[in-house]
Amino acid sequence: MACDRCGELLDVVYNWDRLHVPDSLKAFEEKWTRRANPHCFSGVWRFHELLPFAPLEQCVTVGEGQTLLVPSEGVAKYTGIKPGRLYLQYEGMNPSGSFKDNGMSAAFTHARCVGATRAACASTGNTSASLALYCSVTKLMKAVIFIGSGKISYGKLSQALDFGALTVQINGDFDDAMARVKEVSRELGIYLVNSVNPFRLEGQKTIMFRVLEALRWEVPDWIVVPGGNLGNSSAFGKAFHELHQLGLIDRVPRLAVINAAGANTLYELVERQGLHWNDGSPDLERASRYYDEMDATGRRADTIASAIEINRPVNLSKCIRALEWCDGVVREVTDEQIMDAKARVGASGLGCEPASAASVAGVKSLVAEGIIAADQRVVCVLTGHQLKDPTATVAYHTTDQEQFNKVLGSRGVRRAAFANRAVAVPNNLDEIIKAIRLYG
Repeated sequence: MACDRCGELLDVVYNWDRLHVPDSLKAFEEKWTRRANPHCFSGVWRFHELLPFAPLEQCVTVGEGQTLLVPSEGVAKYTGIKPGRLYLQYEGMNPSGSFKDNGMSAAFTHARCVGATRAACASTGNTSASLALYCSVTKLMKAVIFIGSGKISYGKLSQALDFGALTVQINGDFDDAMARVKEVSRELGIYLVNSVNPFRLEGQKTIMFRVLEALRWEVPDWIVVPGGNLGNSSAFGKAFHELHQLGLIDRVPRLAVINAAGANTLYELVERQGLHWNDGSPDLERASRYYDEMDATGRRADTIASAIEINRPVNLSKCIRALEWCDGVVREVTDEQIMDAKARVGASGLGCEPASAASVAGVKSLVAEGIIAADQRVVCVLTGHQLKDPTATVAYHTTDQEQFNKVLGSRGVRRAAFANRAVAVPNNLDEIIKAIRLYG
């Protein structure tokens, strides 16, 4: 999935002059009236005209993209945004419980078109769950999944195992697994579905199409997204760039990519070392030197937000391009900030995994800096469901200090400011009633 000459990742580029694109985004609303058609029901393929790399009849769907964009007064208050101006794009409602299904639908479609019989990925969990699901439901190919030792939550691993994927656990982290899966895929001719695959990013563009759809086609001021392998941020930038080129939107929103402090490569390179797209001429030697220094010091990614626990993001170049297109910024947040933000999201009625909450923690930080204004319209992308990593959630709210220290304290989380701890009472009616009156 990379150029033979320069080694950079490939892009999907369309000759829009030869394709039929509606004059207005409102034209896509008509698809919903035909939702008995699986492709019109799909939150990816009902926008087929904006990712037309395959004939519609070849496009693979398992019902992905039935997601919500909801305003959240509680999260708005927590971040310092005015009521009615902060929205949560909840991708946890996808069939496998994360945003990955958007991209997997598109990558699987391309794999089908080229006659692939096996598909592989390296994963911190969500990609493996999505790949295993698509293989299991469609029976079109077999899944081979690479995971690092101890670097996957049981909530995600259980999906890959239950869906029947061949799961290979190597001694190393995600970056090691990514290196091995690329080698194995080349050696055995297996179709690779990680976000080095440009068709994955085509599917992930549709998250932003649905955001616009929910906002009645009005462009928000900010899109805020967690940064791991940087596929989403790359896809979102491409989506808005293309829509603006096509005249379907009159402006492009600003983009904020939020790293976990324990896996902050993008933040270090962009905000501290000044790596920029420079109109297509980025100084990627700067990134190479940074990676060499990481190797020399043995530095590994380490964060409770396992979905973004990645030190070598494969979509670095595409992401800095998106940052240029969208006048973007990058920030880092601590695990403690992530878990506090996650608790506020949960208290407002949507459960998300830790990585998702990085977007909310990032908004709070950017509002405090004065980068995001309190009256701007902000969309936070929640990338995965709460049950993807229940261990972190329970540890945050637990009364068991040993469990808290084991899961969170080891990563620098010293307190749980918004913990909702269980109340221990004797098995006695009077004591139970007393506790309810006292705490309820």
